[in-house]
Amino acid sequence: MEAFRIIEEAGIEKLSLRDVARRVGVSHQAPYKHFPSRDHILAEIVARCFDEFAVFLGTRPPSDQPHEDLQAMGLLYLEYAQRHPLKYRLMFSTPLPDPRRHPRMMQNAHHAFSILRDRLQGMPLRQTEPQSTRSTDLDAMFIWSTLHGLSSILHSDMLAALKMSELDQRRSVQRCFARLSLALSGNDGTPAIPKRPLRKSEARSSSSTRRR
Repeated sequence: MEAFRIIEEAGIEKLSLRDVARRVGVSHQAPYKHFPSRDHILAEIVARCFDEFAVFLGTRPPSDQPHEDLQAMGLLYLEYAQRHPLKYRLMFSTPLPDPRRHPRMMQNAHHAFSILRDRLQGMPLRQTEPQSTRSTDLDAMFIWSTLHGLSSILHSDMLAALKMSELDQRRSVQRCFARLSLALSGNDGTPAIPKRPLRKSEARSSSSTRRR
């Protein structure tokens, strides 16, 4: 798409329907037949990025080893960010057009998120709170935010400042996945559901029982 090339060459600030029309060689009004505004064409670009991203994450089909599946998908996440830095930034580091006006963009974004969520549903997870319908979404957000942070650091200038070797970079990725696995499953396989706080009346009763 010519609009993506404009962003690639000149930055997202230079994206305009008039410039797209000039590059394609049509009248400056022609793009408006398909895209009512600049936001509409940007939303289409981002929607295509999310669609491509979801396909890339789903490259490896699920197996009977959920933790290995999760690590494989995490490595695919990092690989996509490395291969397609501009598309990655458009999805996760750029103010998006109003989601309410661009449902296809958000549908593709939700699809990418659902791949991670679906993989988690097949895993024996260590619970940190009573199970609810939102627990998997929250765990998926924990993993996504970890991968996003790791990807951002790996592509920053901080690695050179820290003088981190390529070997240490690979080790840091491996360590990150090992820690994620421990955080999700626990090292003893037992759930970690916090106890419900005692009410004041219960606390007084408990204290009275101990004194006896």
